[in-house]
Amino acid sequence: MIDSTTPLRATDPAETRAERRRLVESVGAHRRLLAARRPFELADRRRLDREAGERARAGARHGKALQRVHEKRARSERSLTAELNGLDGKRAGQERRALAVLRREAVERSLRGTRLTAGEVNGVGAGLIRDLAAQGIRTAADFTRVSWGKAPGGRGGDVLYIHRTQGRKVHINGIGEHRGRPLMEWRRAAVARAEARAPHELPPDDRHRIEEIVEKERARLRAELAELPKASETAGAEAERLHAERLAALTAAERDAAEEAARRRAGFDETAERLLALRAELAAHVDRYGDLGFRDRRARSRALRPLPAPPEARGTAAPPVIPAPRTPETGVREGGEAAEPAPVPTASGVRASLGWLVPVAFFAVTALFGAGVTAATPLWFVVAGRLVALVMTAELLRLWIPRRDWRTADAMPRGTGFLAAGVFLGLVAASMFMDPLYASDSAPWALAVVSALLVGAGAVRRTGGGPGAAA
Repeated sequence: MIDSTTPLRATDPAETRAERRRLVESVGAHRRLLAARRPFELADRRRLDREAGERARAGARHGKALQRVHEKRARSERSLTAELNGLDGKRAGQERRALAVLRREAVERSLRGTRLTAGEVNGVGAGLIRDLAAQGIRTAADFTRVSWGKAPGGRGGDVLYIHRTQGRKVHINGIGEHRGRPLMEWRRAAVARAEARAPHELPPDDRHRIEEIVEKERARLRAELAELPKASETAGAEAERLHAERLAALTAAERDAAEEAARRRAGFDETAERLLALRAELAAHVDRYGDLGFRDRRARSRALRPLPAPPEARGTAAPPVIPAPRTPETGVREGGEAAEPAPVPTASGVRASLGWLVPVAFFAVTALFGAGVTAATPLWFVVAGRLVALVMTAELLRLWIPRRDWRTADAMPRGTGFLAAGVFLGLVAASMFMDPLYASDSAPWALAVVSALLVGAGAVRRTGGGPGAAA
């Protein structure tokens, strides 16, 4: 860097022009480098918004994981408690089923022991007994019922079939309706005797065995119920560990990104200070050697154009594009003012609300159809009211549309809501003054007073405050 206090040695016109050209080109080069600061700040603001969103999503996932752990524990507790409460009924059911099996086995043993002999069934003699035995029917347990059906081979009329317990139905020649009915009555009597002799209660050994099974099940359910808090704590600790790992990864990434942003911002500040020094040197050169012609003026005007300011962070003053130069040793700016680090822009995360479309729609409808237009309304009032509504519609859209863009997102200016409400009430009050039905009432005057107060409050807030939550 060339010190602006160093006397310039160029005396030859060619050398003077070359020195001037070098200074102008250096200023232009530094200016082009600083032109990248605004896109960088916008990208950094989007990065901060993105990091905030990632942290919010991580917190939401963590909350859902803990909620799932809690719900799973509650479901398991309800299920285990219901099973514990139902063990007594389960034991009674097992005892009923075991008794039913025991009685069925006793009845089957009794029926197998009841043999069919000659003389027990009316009309069934030794010959039919042999024929039945040849078909596997020897006891009351070997058949279940009788039925009528077509004769074997399809010849003849209906015949009586005996249904075996295991196997197909058979027809015994000589056993028809008169012998089939006594045969079934004999079996029913055998079944009734077997059921009467069957046990009506479980033996103590079987009851004790079922009790042991139920108690083992009860102990298992109680153990699982006692383990639920520990399992829930383990799952919650795992969710906390995963959340902590995610936050640590986000913090590390944010720290690296913030360090890179600070490094680039420091580079921009250094470039801005070098640009200030070059401009001062260029101004000293111009003061010493004067104007060098049209091309020199044109080159200097291009190089000295003002730079666009970087986006302003909410709640902070905009950092200067070109800060005042400071000495490297003390960090004090020229004039004895202490140098302050440029504030780091942070993402506002605020966009103009979609609710602003409501007043926009009101004013747009008023611009199209007028405010309280009747047959007695003068033409000049109709035109003036629609023009005012159209101007308010355009103004609200001008303020609202850029503040919805993610690159220039911001809240509506303070006082905008008061101004919009005041103008709308003013149009309504003016239309009531023009209407003979309301002109003599006090309602138009009340609306006019409220409208004037709202417009005044909005104007004060607009002139006295910057962007913020629009009221």
